[in-house]
Amino acid sequence: MTNLFRKAAICTDIHWGLKSNSLVHNRDCEAFIDWFIAKAKEEGCETGFFLGDWHNHRASINLQTLQFSVRALEKLSAAFNTFYFIPGNHDLYYRDKRDIQSVEWARHLPNVRIVNDWFSDGDVVIAPWLVGDDHKRVHKLKGKYLFGHLELPHFFMNAMVQMPDHGEVKQEHFGGIGHVFTGHFHKRQTANNITYIGNCFPHNYADAGDDDRGLMVLEWDKEPEYFAWPDQPVYRVFGLKDVLNHTEVMLKPNMHVRVNLDVDISYEEATFIKETFIDTYKLREITLIPAKVTDLTDYEIQGNIEFESVDQIVFGQLNSIDSEQFNKNLLLDIYRNL
Repeated sequence: MTNLFRKAAICTDIHWGLKSNSLVHNRDCEAFIDWFIAKAKEEGCETGFFLGDWHNHRASINLQTLQFSVRALEKLSAAFNTFYFIPGNHDLYYRDKRDIQSVEWARHLPNVRIVNDWFSDGDVVIAPWLVGDDHKRVHKLKGKYLFGHLELPHFFMNAMVQMPDHGEVKQEHFGGIGHVFTGHFHKRQTANNITYIGNCFPHNYADAGDDDRGLMVLEWDKEPEYFAWPDQPVYRVFGLKDVLNHTEVMLKPNMHVRVNLDVDISYEEATFIKETFIDTYKLREITLIPAKVTDLTDYEIQGNIEFESVDQIVFGQLNSIDSEQFNKNLLLDIYRNL
């Protein structure tokens, strides 16, 4: 029996159109795909997998974002003998069924195989985003590898939020599979025979300090290898005292940086720090966070230096949660009433 692949390059959760169809983000995605293809060729991969969430918005796609998306899948089609593509929950129009998905057009690309239903070939199973009664068949699955876009309990959605047990699909239900590789949660993590491979590159401050993203190379019957995109944007949260004492070590190009003001500074000093650090260290952004929320007013009335309060940070983190199991608006209301 011929194996489905000899050596595969795998990535997940790129989210074209994130941040209100940000041109910067879409260009990051484009640069990542170019690197992904080059690295896959360097590693000798003939097969590719994408494990879900190609687009960010399930209801509509911005035309500029769509142009980036089409070009990228055309490149992937040309680069691999077969590129298996699993639509994730963000790629599906409905939350509870797979009837309509945003990459249907890619079926016309010669080497792209859209897997929007259960698929098996020899010792490999590809699972779609689970809807309806799909969970009832999981414990019956057998195979060496399973690839999917799964929402499993007790794994971390990001560094702070752990998925609760929703009672349907559990880790132990995959006992008939040698190893499960999945997308959906962006943090790379492994428990028993299940691995969330980590998304393509950090997307926001929920990923701060966690750069284990990129691509996975899986050679049949060998341990996976992981490679981070060298030019990935990264997110960091520092104290100003540490930054001033170790600037050269801590600040690097492409960083998004939040700096907690643990040192008293004037508005003029804040302006100087922001402008100098962005220019000298090629930062993407730097946000200064007052030690107390009441400090914010003093700075805002004097200029347009960007500060964030604790409330703004919490609201941002809650708004970034992506799960069918959490009611984002309810969580925001609970926080507002604390």
